[in-house]
Amino acid sequence: MLEAISSTAISAGQAVSRATETQVISPAATAIQSGDDVGFDSVMKQVTTDAIGTLKAGESASISAMQGRESTRRVVEALMSAEQALQTAVAVRDKVVQAYQEVVRMSI
Repeated sequence: MLEAISSTAISAGQAVSRATETQVISPAATAIQSGDDVGFDSVMKQVTTDAIGTLKAGESASISAMQGRESTRRVVEALMSAEQALQTAVAVRDKVVQAYQEVVRMSI
């Protein structure tokens, strides 16, 4: 259960991070395409995938810099983007856990 919540939070965090970086959200992310059902779970999976990609890009840039193949500026940009994605994912995860706890406390 917590693994599902964590992956959901990472996805949401990356979506927010991506939207913040570009300041433009693609129409596919905001509207349901004709014939395709875009559900919460599919959006969260995509966001998770994007966040993981951002984190891997930061790690890759760091390794390239150690090997002398990457500029310092590029490494800093990649690491800042990865840090932002991680912070957003953690914040979203915390909100999801908080919402879950509130639902569990509700009396039926």
